[in-house]
Amino acid sequence: MSEAILRGMGAAAGVTIGPALVYHGEVEGPVRLAGTPEEERSRLADAMATVARDFDRLVESAGHEAREIVEAHRLMLSDPELESLVHMSIDAGKSAGAAVSEAIEQFASMLAALDDAYLRERAADVRDVGRRLLAALSGAAVGLKLDRPCIVLARDLAPTDTIGVERSLLLGIATEQGGPTSHTCILARSWGIPAVVATPGLLAAAKDGGPVALDGKAGVVILNPSPETVAQFEERSQQGHAQREVDLTEAHLPAETPDGRRVELAANGGSPADVPLAVELGAEGIGLLRSEFLFMGHQSAPDEDEQYWAYRHALEHAHGGRVIIRTLDIGGDKNVPYLGIPKEENPFLGVRALRLCFRRPELFQTQLRAILRAGVHGRPALMFPMVANLDELRRAKAALEEARLTLEARGVPYGNPEVGIMVEIPSAALIAEHLAAEVDFFSIGTNDLTQYALAVDRGNPELTSLYQPYHPAVLRLIDMVVRAAHGRNKWVGVCGELAGQQVGALLLLGLGVDELSMSTPLLPAVRRLIRRTPYHRAQAVAREALALGSPDDVLALAEPLVK
Repeated sequence: MSEAILRGMGAAAGVTIGPALVYHGEVEGPVRLAGTPEEERSRLADAMATVARDFDRLVESAGHEAREIVEAHRLMLSDPELESLVHMSIDAGKSAGAAVSEAIEQFASMLAALDDAYLRERAADVRDVGRRLLAALSGAAVGLKLDRPCIVLARDLAPTDTIGVERSLLLGIATEQGGPTSHTCILARSWGIPAVVATPGLLAAAKDGGPVALDGKAGVVILNPSPETVAQFEERSQQGHAQREVDLTEAHLPAETPDGRRVELAANGGSPADVPLAVELGAEGIGLLRSEFLFMGHQSAPDEDEQYWAYRHALEHAHGGRVIIRTLDIGGDKNVPYLGIPKEENPFLGVRALRLCFRRPELFQTQLRAILRAGVHGRPALMFPMVANLDELRRAKAALEEARLTLEARGVPYGNPEVGIMVEIPSAALIAEHLAAEVDFFSIGTNDLTQYALAVDRGNPELTSLYQPYHPAVLRLIDMVVRAAHGRNKWVGVCGELAGQQVGALLLLGLGVDELSMSTPLLPAVRRLIRRTPYHRAQAVAREALALGSPDDVLALAEPLVK
C-alpha cells in the first residue's frame, strides 16, 4: 500500500514510529431483561463499587495531572444527581444497564449545553464514567491493554484508558476527535508522548498492526510510511532519545547563564509522588505543591495527621530542596461537594482559596498545623493563594501564628517555614511594594494573573485567542512585582505555565525572576535555554518587550531567540 498522509492538530510534540493499535473503546450496554428494582439497584451498587476500586488503583499509579483527572471521575461516580437519575429509571422498570445509558446521556447532554466552560468539559467525564459502569455491569473489559510497543489510534481516547498502561509501550497517540486541551493530551504532554488529535478519516484508513509515523508538533499522521519516511522518522526519533539521555546527564547542572546569572529551577507537583521524578530531572525543589490532592475525591476533609504525613513525605523526597506548600485553593474550577460551597455565577471571582479558608477557620487551622509539624523534616515554605490586599495577608499570617501557638501549647515540635504569597490578582501586583514588606517571597501565578488582568476565562474555548500571557500588560505586572520584591531584598518565583515555555522563560529571565517552577518534563529544555542565553541579552529583550503594544509584537521579538 502507498503512503497516506493525514493531517490533524498537533497536541503533544515529538516524533515516533511504530505499529498501530486501533482501539475501539466503546462499550455496548448489556442486553438483558430487567429484574425487580431491588435486584437492579443491587447490580448497580456492585458495578459502582467495581468502578470505584478501578479508580482507586489508577490513583495509586498516577502522577499529578493523571491523579486530578481520576479524582474528577471518582467525584462524578458518586454524584447524587447522577445516581438519582439512574435510580428513577430503575424504579420505572428499566434494567441497570439501560438506566445507566439513559441517565449518562441525559446528564452529559445537560452539562454540554451549559455556558460554563468547566462544566461543559465534565460531559466527557460523565460519558467515561458511564462507559465504565456499563462494562462493570456486563463483565466486559475496559481500558487499553498493551503487550507490545505501539501507536494507539482511536476515535477518541479517555484519559482513564491511558493512565494504567505501561508507559514505555505507549509510543504515541492519534485520534479522529478531541482537541489539544483534552485531558488525554494534557497527560501525553506531561509524559513526553507525541500526540495528534482531530484527524479526519483516521480509523477508516488505518489498519491494526500497520506501520505508522507520527509528528506530534506538526500534527501529521503517516500510514504505511515509505522507506524514506521511515528512515527520516527513525533518525529524528533517535535524536530525540539522544537528547533525553543528555538531559538526564545534565539534569543537575546549574541553570546559570554564560555571564553568571543563576536561576533556581523547581517543579510543580500535585502530590508527594511527583517529587522523586522532579528531583531526578534536576528540580532544585518544589515551587508549588498543590495541597488540593488531599481534599478532592474524598467524602470528608483529611485530618491533621493525614495531611502531616503527606507534607512530610514531600519534604523528605526533596532531599533538602525547598518545598513550597500552597494552602488550600478550592473553588473556582475545583469544587469539593462535602464543603458545601454554594453555586456561584462566577466561581473564579467568588469564594475560593483564602476566602474559603477564612470562612472555615478550623479547616484552615488543621492544614496550617499539619504544614508546621511537617516542617521539621525538610526545608518548608508556605504560600497563601489569592491574596488581594494587605488585610488578607495579615489575617492569613495571624492564622498561622495561631496554629504555631496551638502546637506550642501541645508541646508538639514544628518548623519555621518561609512565608509567601501567590501573586495572581492584579491588585496584589499593583501594591507589591507594601506586600513585600510582610512576606519572605512572591510566587507569580501567571495563569490566573493573565485571566484576571485580561478579563478572560482561561477555560472557555471560545476565548482562547484572547488568553494572551505574553500581553505587555501582563509582563508589566510581572515587572512591577519583581522590582518591588528586589527593592525589599525578597526573591520572586513564577509557578504558572509561562515559566515552562521557551519564550516565557526567556522573558522571565530578562525581567529578573529568581526561580522558575514548571511541569517536570519541561525542566531540561528550560535549563538548556538559560545556560545558553546571556543574561544581558535576555534583559534587553525583556525591556524592549515591556515597551511594545501587543502580544504578537512580543512573540515576533522573542521567538527567533529561542529557536
